[in-house]
Amino acid sequence: MDCKISEPVVGPRSEDVLPDSISTAVKVVIVGGFGVGKTTLVGSVSEIRPLTTEETMTQAGVGVDDLAGVERKTQTTVAMDFGRISLSEELVLYLFGTPGQQRFWFLWNGLFEGALGAVVLIDTRRLDDSFDVLGRLEERGLPFVVAVNAFPDAPFYPMSELRAAMDLPDDVPMVDCDARERSSSRDALLTLVRHLYALTTTASESR
Repeated sequence: MDCKISEPVVGPRSEDVLPDSISTAVKVVIVGGFGVGKTTLVGSVSEIRPLTTEETMTQAGVGVDDLAGVERKTQTTVAMDFGRISLSEELVLYLFGTPGQQRFWFLWNGLFEGALGAVVLIDTRRLDDSFDVLGRLEERGLPFVVAVNAFPDAPFYPMSELRAAMDLPDDVPMVDCDARERSSSRDALLTLVRHLYALTTTASESR
């Protein structure tokens, strides 16, 4: 029987193929409240075309999702975002962005499996949204860093005040971040990698 192929078979794009020099792959999660910029960060820093699961917000979310401070938001992540960035010739990070609405938090457990650490994005206009997020990470014992995303209309607070408001331990790094900028997002990820390395070194020395 003859078989006709209507579309050509397309292989992976060159930029999607990992170099042979990569020896270490690390899974990290990008977490935070609703509308803090998780999808934006993954999209800005990923070296491959990011996978997103954004859907148009509908009336189904009215009265369920708190839109205070993000009234103009029209798209929302309903499962996850996925991207990849090579930090060196040997190290690659796989990025998994979580959905922000609490009604989708049941998906977090699966996304956290195998992750070595997390970047917590916060919005100073909606700081209260970060408390439950931080609590869940602390319960899991997952190391994290906090990145303060820069929104044009967000109030500015010194890092010391934000740390006190969130009751963060002194050893948890905090950085400023503009999720729209690749270099800024990359710096936040590098801060997490350095933090994970420092924790590993400390644990080894204490043995």
